[in-house]
Amino acid sequence: MRYGNNHVGDIRIAYIGGGSRGWAWTFMTDLALEDSLSGTICLYDIDGEAARANAQIGNKLKDRAEAVGKWDYTVADSLQEALTGADFVVISILPKTFEEMEVDVHMPERLGIYQSVGDTAGPGGIIRGLRTVPMFVEIAEAVKEYCPKAWVINYTNPMSLCVKTLYEVFPQIKAFGCCHEVFGTQKVLAGIAEKELGVEKIEREEICVNVLGINHFTWFDYASYKGIDLFPVYRGYIEKHFEEGYEEPDNNWMNSTFACAHRVKMDLFNRFGLIAAAGDRHLAEFMPGDEYLKDPETVAGWNFGLTSVAWRKEDLKERLARSRRLVEGEESIELKSTGEEGCLLIKSLCGLGRRVSNVNIPNRGRQIENLPENAIVETNAVFERDAIRPVLAGEIPENVKELIMPHVENHERIFKAAMEGNADLAVEAFMNDPLVKGRASQDDVKALVKDMMEATL
Repeated sequence: MRYGNNHVGDIRIAYIGGGSRGWAWTFMTDLALEDSLSGTICLYDIDGEAARANAQIGNKLKDRAEAVGKWDYTVADSLQEALTGADFVVISILPKTFEEMEVDVHMPERLGIYQSVGDTAGPGGIIRGLRTVPMFVEIAEAVKEYCPKAWVINYTNPMSLCVKTLYEVFPQIKAFGCCHEVFGTQKVLAGIAEKELGVEKIEREEICVNVLGINHFTWFDYASYKGIDLFPVYRGYIEKHFEEGYEEPDNNWMNSTFACAHRVKMDLFNRFGLIAAAGDRHLAEFMPGDEYLKDPETVAGWNFGLTSVAWRKEDLKERLARSRRLVEGEESIELKSTGEEGCLLIKSLCGLGRRVSNVNIPNRGRQIENLPENAIVETNAVFERDAIRPVLAGEIPENVKELIMPHVENHERIFKAAMEGNADLAVEAFMNDPLVKGRASQDDVKALVKDMMEATL
């Protein structure tokens, strides 16, 4: 990298999964809007055609007047080529295809087990983890060989298992996982604060929070706005609006497969006293299966949705069509801030300021005092020049810890099962998962695990 006055140039970013028809465009947008960074992004993807399309899309941005961040996009044919000399590595992959994900999400329905996402917890998260761990073993080994000092930013789910694998294979790796679910809850708190306090246009960055938990099952035990404790504000809003929930201005839950009315997080607040800090679709999958995900009717009653893989397949068709339009110049990427922080974190790691953001890393510093050291936890951290310093978040209350620990224990089982090819450990993980526990016999679970593994691994 080359340092100048408030600018770092010649940055080399290796993008694994660089053929992405979604997140890659988000990343390109934010980089194009940041005038303090420039360099080369090397795209690597097992779908080389998709990577080449994204290189064309990315290179078109340089010529636009509003694109103040100048980047060259290239394509690599191997991990070695992509990683050699990298300062940063971005990982954003789909472990296999939506055909396998269809099994992850929908095959457990034969036992009456429903999943709203199916990529982190529950049967879908477990099976997806089994096929993702070997991929991340390969990536970690390649980073160790070709760019051991690079910062590695993971966006792939299951987040905790992906980050865990990177550190298990290469303990000295400088890796962290990024997730925007916390941002979404800050936006909800900002919206509620606007209504309850009579304040206009509160930015989500103005909502100060203490983050603690594991990815997609994160919690706030502190939230404030300009010195105002938001817990009483949130509690008062829930008392008045629990039945209808909170509808975000541009995100009607009935018209979007990803939206929700935030009633699950409100219910969790009433039950456990902390603000659950992820979308309802994710939160529901960490809880017992006879609660929020008992059946589709129950899900509808909580005002969120089951995201079907059929919907994802249809959405992919549109994204493929958009990729073609972007390549052929029939459409242009809108250059406006996406609200993601990946680019800002890179900026801080380059020494251009300090930033506090949520991050998924091992609990080595016991940033959550009463969770195991080998757990991958999500807390705030300070990002600055070539350093991430996790914030000590304190203890998580015992009643919430009891909800988290089955998943932390399962991360150990799934990692070991994937490394050893041990189907018995996979069955143990299923039986320990709250969505499955008590809802099916061990024989039925064994048969389900066998069928899911044969169909996806």
